[in-house]
Amino acid sequence: MAVIGAGFGGIGLSILLKRLGISHVLLDKGAQVGGTWRDNTYPGAACDVPSPLYSFSFARKADWSRRFAEQPEILEYLRRCADENGLEPRLNTEVRSASFEDGRWRLETSGGPVAAEVLVAACGQLNRPAIPDLPGLDSFEGRMFHSARWDHGHDLAGRKVAVVGTGASAVQFVPRLAAEAARLDVYQRSATWIIPKPDRRHGPLSLRLRSAFPLLQDMDRLLTYLLLESRALGFVRYPALLKPIEHSYRRRLRKEVADPELRRKLLPDHPLGCKRALISDDYLPALQRPNVDLVTDPIAEVRRNGVVTADGTFREADTLVLGTGFRASEFLAPMRVTGRDGLTLDKAWADGAEAHLGLTVHGFPNLYLLYGPNTNLGHNSIVYMLESQFRYILGCLQMGGVLEVKKETQNAFNRDLQARMRRTVWNADCDSWYQTEDGKQVTNWPGFTFAYRRATRRPDPRDFIAEP
Repeated sequence: MAVIGAGFGGIGLSILLKRLGISHVLLDKGAQVGGTWRDNTYPGAACDVPSPLYSFSFARKADWSRRFAEQPEILEYLRRCADENGLEPRLNTEVRSASFEDGRWRLETSGGPVAAEVLVAACGQLNRPAIPDLPGLDSFEGRMFHSARWDHGHDLAGRKVAVVGTGASAVQFVPRLAAEAARLDVYQRSATWIIPKPDRRHGPLSLRLRSAFPLLQDMDRLLTYLLLESRALGFVRYPALLKPIEHSYRRRLRKEVADPELRRKLLPDHPLGCKRALISDDYLPALQRPNVDLVTDPIAEVRRNGVVTADGTFREADTLVLGTGFRASEFLAPMRVTGRDGLTLDKAWADGAEAHLGLTVHGFPNLYLLYGPNTNLGHNSIVYMLESQFRYILGCLQMGGVLEVKKETQNAFNRDLQARMRRTVWNADCDSWYQTEDGKQVTNWPGFTFAYRRATRRPDPRDFIAEP
């Protein structure tokens, strides 16, 4: 087996494969393990899923320092998982292409060829930064970088900084920049619903009790799961249930934001959940600092020393930070994947990515995707989804031979999935990274996570074309 990507998906599956004695190689283009938590080191980087659920059920961590863990601690957890389980990933090894030939997958990598009977792509959805197509961007003469490629050698103290984007990353690093920069202009394309963040640091007594009584960990994990899972009712079944949260945010704006014009800019024009909701307690105060301006006029062009908006206003900047997210709907790119009879994944997904259970694709035998199409969540922990996928893949391995999901199985699954998607809040009239440019929803799972776990409990041999 070959597993591509040493983030949560690749590390978790690799641990289980090693425990079962299944020979495999774990490949990653980076210099260390960690995936998105290796790449995103911007100031304030943290998880928006409570720590008890953001860890493997088979590799618990009792000593999370906070309710919502920050990037360094999550990265250290993944490193520890790899080290304690004896994983030996091939790092600095980028997979450039993968092709299915003579019953095996043949990979061309920066470290030479690799052959495997089974290929697992654990590349994730949030690994390729999205660079905005702004006129004049290449002409900027100051320091420019994406939030996922943070330039820690660039001192922001006293700088005139322009931030493009107000998504999940920006809502975390903007408060840190606001405290350092002489001037901070935040360019917002559309407002987003912001939910309070019930974060806290765990005291010594709490940590001792969690370590001494594993049952407390189990209870915390279960209660946290049930609380988050209840949100799915609003996202996938009854969007009206989210209205009280919208009203709460409006009250919060009136209470915390004195300037009526800023309140107007911060009020979304789409229903809660249609785009990714954000959690923060310090973003709204940061925008009210005297050195910060929230700009909602569209960017007309970037010049060598600043930004011009559609109303003709020029704002000087010596640093440009792109908080513009990721190319989440372009799974596995830029790697070229060729399946049976020369079929490329690009061609198979010409109308948008899709897979049976987000895991297997017709025409690509013995290829499995972790965190693939329609397995992202808006309400719970992706680690729970990954563990469901681990079990399904292990079940396929037990079946043995070369397995290819049937076309009719994949088509039936995705017809049903897209029909269910139409009832969700993600089908509302708004643009988001959950969908392709033509509006197809290829990212989120339109249901409960326990339903996904039930669907992936064991593979059904009737779903596959099997060869010895």
